[in-house]
Amino acid sequence: MKTLKPILLLVIGMLFTMTSCRTEDDLSIDPPVEDTIEASSKIANLMSRTATKDGSNDNIIDNASCLSVQLPVTVTVNGIELEINDDDGYEDIEDIIDLFDDDVDSVVISYPVTIILTDFSTVVVNSDAELTALAVNCAGENENDDDIECIDFQYPITASVFNENNDLISSITINNDNDMYDFIDDLDEFAAVTINFPITVIFADGTTQTINSIQELENAIEIADDSCDEDDDNDFDDDDCDNCTTNDLETVFADCTQWTVDKLERNDNDLEDNYVGYVFEFNSDGTILVTQGSNTFNGTWEASGSGNNISVVINVTGLPDFNDTWNLHEIEQDDDEVDVDLRLGDDRLRFESDCQSGGNIDDTAMVNALTSGDWYVTYFFDDTDETADFSDYVFNFASDNTATATDMNGTTNGSWSTTSGDETELGLNLNFGTGMPLDELADDWDVLEVTNDIIRLKDISGGDGSEDFLTFERTPFDGGNGNDDLTTILSDGLWIVASYTEDADDQTANYTGYELNFNIDGTVSASNGANTNNGTWSVFSSGNQMTLDFGTNMPFDEFNDDDWDVISVSSTEVVLRDISGGNGGTDTLTLQKL
Repeated sequence: MKTLKPILLLVIGMLFTMTSCRTEDDLSIDPPVEDTIEASSKIANLMSRTATKDGSNDNIIDNASCLSVQLPVTVTVNGIELEINDDDGYEDIEDIIDLFDDDVDSVVISYPVTIILTDFSTVVVNSDAELTALAVNCAGENENDDDIECIDFQYPITASVFNENNDLISSITINNDNDMYDFIDDLDEFAAVTINFPITVIFADGTTQTINSIQELENAIEIADDSCDEDDDNDFDDDDCDNCTTNDLETVFADCTQWTVDKLERNDNDLEDNYVGYVFEFNSDGTILVTQGSNTFNGTWEASGSGNNISVVINVTGLPDFNDTWNLHEIEQDDDEVDVDLRLGDDRLRFESDCQSGGNIDDTAMVNALTSGDWYVTYFFDDTDETADFSDYVFNFASDNTATATDMNGTTNGSWSTTSGDETELGLNLNFGTGMPLDELADDWDVLEVTNDIIRLKDISGGDGSEDFLTFERTPFDGGNGNDDLTTILSDGLWIVASYTEDADDQTANYTGYELNFNIDGTVSASNGANTNNGTWSVFSSGNQMTLDFGTNMPFDEFNDDDWDVISVSSTEVVLRDISGGNGGTDTLTLQKL
């Protein structure tokens, strides 16, 4: 037997009361036939679908548009724990996921959680397996589902309930979608039901309409069905460009004249490495100038529309990977970078520009060193040490931004250019095409160290956040690398903290009087005569990174880190740098030998 809901129980109770008290003077009120709602009728189905619980708002957590996770809920996003209390929490999840585009994102739910189904009933689930079992009947991402999201009822709404004698027995107030869903679900328990018009409905664009009859309501819902983007994808809210205008795009293109390709994916192929060193200029007259070394490409661009429906048409002769009508997904402006993100289905194109530097980065030392004489790869690390792949190549870099890599099989032409780095002030773009193994060098490298004899570079992979290292030196690869002697240098004698800055805060004075002794067994001590701090240290990534751990010993606990980048090494000075994963701040530690 069907369970009776609170509204139905109330109505039946009133029915008994009114029936027992009825007199011959009572009048029968016939319900208006044209406004009667019958169970299983077309209008009942449309109203039920409109009131159905929409589960798409939290798809970024459960990936299921027919389920909702009851808040609050705790999730761990890419290792960061969040408590989600409202829609702002969903946006926080999206912000963390958007930090990198090609990494493996994870949203881990802390169970148990309560799941709200489309009929507003709830069930407690205790694992991903149980959640998946519930979601199996949901439509897939952006697939058609039963709920109608492009129109809503404005509550409260009242309904009149009649018995088989056409007696008005109750007036019901419906205050929300849950009430409406239950009301429609219980229609078969009533002899006759009418909606008390007029009522108001609200469309996805915020406009409203006054409805005066069942037929008008049926027409309005049918017209609204599928008239908007129901946002059934698995991110949070298609609002990245809610307030975008073509003027916004024109302004950032005018303010930031040099744009590089940060992301290009076509047909599931990542192509951005093919365009390292390509610089795009989007001019106010609708033309595009692309330069790559001594090569130039010309094209056009045009933007039209508003909000999330801005189309950007790009057409560059000779660069077909860019040519299409893209949708403007987002314009993101940080303190030191502007991104323009374009989408076309699953294809993505993102340009970035460092507007603050204006191209005025001091690259003199880099250019002078790079363009004089031969260079050899003495270290290349990409998950594994792949230096031997480049042992036969001689590299030359010309002042016109062209480059060559020559081995016994011939010469491969390439290009180079300087730019601002992601984690360092200076960056170096390299591109030797798509041939193996030189295609591995195509990237926007951060410059760690530049002298006339060594250039050390680093890149954080967009795929998994791993770190790649590349070192050029004046002599060919001999099986070692430029920093193999870091362990030997540090373990020979005593050292002092010559400088330590955390962001812009100079904390060097905290270490005055301390002498550091790096032992070959991996232990380290820092003593000022009255106080001794003991810890551990190690050098890895073939001398390009270093770890320090002094436990809770103050002030040396500030040095605790497992990935100090080795910026420069000499027999008397070692410079280390760390970019904080929390806020992007920069810590710099300089050790000098006594």
